[in-house]
Amino acid sequence: MAITGSGSLAISLSVFVISAAFLPKGAAETVTVEGQNLATDNVSVIEGEMATISCRVKNNDDSVIQLLNPNRQTIYFKNFRPLKDSRFQLVNFSDNELRVSLSNVSLSDEGRYVCQLYTDPPQEAYADITVLVPPGSPIIESREDVVSEGNETELTCTAIGSKPAASIRWMKGEEELTGETTVEETYDRMFTVSSRVRFSVTKEDDGVPVDCIIDHPAAKDLLAQRNLEVQYKPEVKIVVTYPEGLPREGDNLDLTCIAEGKPHPHQINWLRVDEDVPPHAVVTGSDLYIENLNKSYNGTYRCVASNAVGEAYDDYILYVYDAPTTSPTPTTNPVNTQGTCLLIMKLFMVIVLFSDSRAGEGAPQKIDHAVIGGVVAVVMFAILCALIVLGRYFARHKGTYFTHEAKGADDAADADTAIINAEGGHNNTDEKKEYYI
Repeated sequence: MAITGSGSLAISLSVFVISAAFLPKGAAETVTVEGQNLATDNVSVIEGEMATISCRVKNNDDSVIQLLNPNRQTIYFKNFRPLKDSRFQLVNFSDNELRVSLSNVSLSDEGRYVCQLYTDPPQEAYADITVLVPPGSPIIESREDVVSEGNETELTCTAIGSKPAASIRWMKGEEELTGETTVEETYDRMFTVSSRVRFSVTKEDDGVPVDCIIDHPAAKDLLAQRNLEVQYKPEVKIVVTYPEGLPREGDNLDLTCIAEGKPHPHQINWLRVDEDVPPHAVVTGSDLYIENLNKSYNGTYRCVASNAVGEAYDDYILYVYDAPTTSPTPTTNPVNTQGTCLLIMKLFMVIVLFSDSRAGEGAPQKIDHAVIGGVVAVVMFAILCALIVLGRYFARHKGTYFTHEAKGADDAADADTAIINAEGGHNNTDEKKEYYI
């Protein structure tokens, strides 16, 4: 049957639509009939963006290509658009391809689109459009704004209105936490996801960020953050301001108590463990001052700091050492015997040389008696100096020892009795000292 005129295209479309309505639906995206290959692709698109559907034919024999929507309505027949939806636009038309774009995609556009090749029998391939809806900004909430160290805190993060359902991860600083996730499906195939995490805190967690990270194919870098605020009891340390060395009798002692906590310590006290603080000790704020130390002040001194969370302390053990002793300075300078002897020896050598020079002017050169006399004098003087040095050495290093003599040995009748009496006489010994001069 040949149809000409302006109504030929409309009649062809009507016949094809009626025949297409009775075709079975399948899941295949590619159909091959007598060497012809019809293909298309599934499309995932974010809501509000553009999707493109491509119907491709290999080895086409001038058969007509058309695109149908999920309701089996013709969107494009060749390069003609019967459907009055301006969001569909022709991108490319040829014997081998029909490519159509759909702008401003919404959830109502989701479904299975049909690429149809007008043959006998007709061929179909299916393109599923999946619309992705990103979640809104996540909301993170805490059970309490401030938590004390050692206690447990609880955080909840919620991602509302996403498709598909989002997944939630938790990070505390560099540490990943495990949460309990709940997924709720709402209207129009949308999902709300919430996650809850619990953990105990320490003082090191103060100020640490906790991140709620949202993973979704339609969103990137989506997170919510909350910094932990942890209160903790004071940390106390005693610092010795004075003295720099060991504390000795007569010195002054100055101690400073350094206390840090959250909140800041509101009270700092000094005490002496098991005893009273010396009556003249002065406490000024965090400082303890004691002057004129003596051994009665020995003991353990404690600084106690407290805040709303608790209290802590540090101890300083005081031990007063003896005052340093100084030896008296001698009033006279000792005589340097060795230096004196050397000086006198030099004088003797000068005298001998002088005598030798005088003797050489007029005396015969046979025997120089002056030289011999000078040498003998020097040797004798050296011996004398050596004796003086040894004498002074032994005088400074005098020996001390005990001698034990038997008392009453003279009254003994014989020698044996005297020996026996002498063995028991050690208790009556007298100390005797001898000196070497």
